[in-house]
Amino acid sequence: MDVIRTPDERFEDLPDFAFAPHYASVPAEPGDGGSGDTTLRVHYLEEGPADASPVLLMHGEPSWSYLYRHMIPPLVAAGHRVIAPDLVGFGRSDKPTRMEDYSYARHVAWMSSLVFDHLDLRDITFFGQDWGGLVGLRLVAAQPDRFARLVVANTGLPTGHGAMSEAFLAWQKFSQEAEHFPVGAIVNGGSASDLPPEVVAAYDAPFPDDSYKAGARIFPTLVPTSLDDPASADNIAAWEVLGRFDRPVLCAFSDQDPITKGGDAPFLERIPGAAGQPHTVTEGGGHFLQEDCGPQLAQTVIDFIASTA
Repeated sequence: MDVIRTPDERFEDLPDFAFAPHYASVPAEPGDGGSGDTTLRVHYLEEGPADASPVLLMHGEPSWSYLYRHMIPPLVAAGHRVIAPDLVGFGRSDKPTRMEDYSYARHVAWMSSLVFDHLDLRDITFFGQDWGGLVGLRLVAAQPDRFARLVVANTGLPTGHGAMSEAFLAWQKFSQEAEHFPVGAIVNGGSASDLPPEVVAAYDAPFPDDSYKAGARIFPTLVPTSLDDPASADNIAAWEVLGRFDRPVLCAFSDQDPITKGGDAPFLERIPGAAGQPHTVTEGGGHFLQEDCGPQLAQTVIDFIASTA
């Protein structure tokens, strides 16, 4: 596995992002024990009191932990410890250079190594959007007793049953066929608000050139769209666990996302912990609702923790 690392200077003076980086080494190949040179450096943000229960914020495609810069300060001010990782291939985390180096199972294994083995997080409040949910909910299913509550927004846990939306299929096609993959412009296009140029540039920062974008390019094809997909059986098994998850679950999907519109229905119907919760529609939010409604979304999480403590 050939791996590259975005130079640190690419992350200097990003707007509203005065957070110190933290790093962990995880096994590049699941099950190899992380011996020798078979490790990847994974970056994460950690803010707030170390003895507080953690709020785990997981980003998706093609963003990175910068997406949470407007949610972290309110959560910390409310007394919470906040952890926001960069998925492998994104942000300040290492980037394997071949698309075939990425798989759904590997993403789950890499985050499992960080969240469970390195950080040993427990009593977790989980927030996941986009692939942050696809990966994070697999962590929940793997070790449900570590999670106190879940907040899901603009995400899902697809198994390959049923047809995907036309909006998603168009996005998948673009990811594989477009000559240029402008990450910052993609995040801007998926936001309801028009992002300033310096914010668009911050989303481009992890990707100096196309050699850094293998993970971002391949991600849309890793979503299970049929029962033959290698991740389908694992996600079906994860749903079996979530179907017994009786701790509080909140849906906070936005009102302006064609990709995940209606995606809250399986959570509401299938997870016992979702019953009777104050589910909310995040008004004014596009697919990247953290950009459009960050402080509002943080308050939703703060209130949910307080009401279910």
